Amino acid sequence: MVNKMKKSTLLGNSTLSVNRIGLGCMGMSEFYGAFNEAESIITLHKAIDLSVNFFDTADMYGSGANEKLIGKAFKGKWDKVVLATKFAVMRGPNGEWLGLNGQPEYIKKACEQSLLNLGTEAIDLYYMHRQAPDVEIEVIVGAMADLIKQGKVKYIGLSEVDAETIRRAHKVHPITAIQTEYSLWSREPEQEVFEVCKELGITFVSYSPLGRGFLTGAIKSRADFEAGDFRLNNPRFTEEAINKNIKFVEIIDQLAKAKGVTKAQIALSWILSQNDEITAIPGTRKVHRLEENLGSYNVELSQADLVVIEASVPKITIGSRY
Repeated sequence: MVNKMKKSTLLGNSTLSVNRIGLGCMGMSEFYGAFNEAESIITLHKAIDLSVNFFDTADMYGSGANEKLIGKAFKGKWDKVVLATKFAVMRGPNGEWLGLNGQPEYIKKACEQSLLNLGTEAIDLYYMHRQAPDVEIEVIVGAMADLIKQGKVKYIGLSEVDAETIRRAHKVHPITAIQTEYSLWSREPEQEVFEVCKELGITFVSYSPLGRGFLTGAIKSRADFEAGDFRLNNPRFTEEAINKNIKFVEIIDQLAKAKGVTKAQIALSWILSQNDEITAIPGTRKVHRLEENLGSYNVELSQADLVVIEASVPKITIGSRY
């Protein structure tokens, strides 16, 4: 069955066209167990070959290592890339967490460091990773707007903010994207954030669209994690939570088998079916997973399928997101 799903969209309030299934790069440097730079670079290059142009990183991933990896991979290829990075999460020399910073002077320095790490002259999309509680959003966005005026940043976005914060921010400078966790087991943005994004012409970007791997069926118990995997400390990945949340995977699996596709493809297609503009940035280090994710464009979920999913999946996910 050939799907007519849109493969690309214009990012909100911008001239940047991106594919709706991008690539989250965080796991190439940290958080999900062992990683290999050479393998990651092969995957990044393959993504470009497969017409992926939307890549996501942050200065805190690997304490700058992820940005440097991307800079190395995309040297001489920046014309084929729309890159998003982020600021606000401070880390020490040994990776320790030092809190959030939204002070204008810090934002300016963070941007300079990201440009240096990436080896590029301007950042396509610059996100506030999280809001520092001691700095008003108007001050933060004002500082981000200054970076646009200076030619260091093209467009700006926010991550993990509520609808009211989005409205306040957008009054200072047009917001291009809101990035928040969203998947079949993390649906909070549906309550208000989707509506304000539509109203203000902002693109919604879903991170962890596969539920940090859980919705693919790859995680059946805590024994499936490598040592050092941050999910071992996540409330949704206690043994009790895994056993109760497995219902999500069972529903996805039934549909995947009926259509002859993978569980990951059902989970991603479900997200893209929410509206024509939403984008997702599943992360992977492996070429075959990248290809599998992109195959989601060809998975057609009918209105009847969506109704069945809605009626069947649990209404409550066990365990908080963090």
